Amino acid sequence: MRCWQSDPVTRDEPIRLGDSLHQVVRALRPETGPAAAPAAVMGGVFGRWEEAVGEALALHVQPVKLDGTTLVVKVDDPAWATQLKFLEGTLRTRLREVAGATIERIEVRVGR
Repeated sequence: MRCWQSDPVTRDEPIRLGDSLHQVVRALRPETGPAAAPAAVMGGVFGRWEEAVGEALALHVQPVKLDGTTLVVKVDDPAWATQLKFLEGTLRTRLREVAGATIERIEVRVGR
């Protein structure tokens, strides 16, 4: 079993959550081949979520899981679930531009 070790911290400034997540996911997946690409995509989707979707949407919609090309998100109110139906195409485009993710389907779950 491979153990994950972070690089020693040699600087005082914080690192982005997406970069940290990318390191963890990369350590759990092969470094080459088709399974290596999702690590960067997952880090991009989860770590750059607000940048991709905007501050207003990020306050009410959070990514939960990336399962292949299906993104599962949680909304805090049913009204946002309805809104996402209208925004799905735009959201998929932004995630491709910002995070490099190819999302074919967005599954919405309502929860608090």
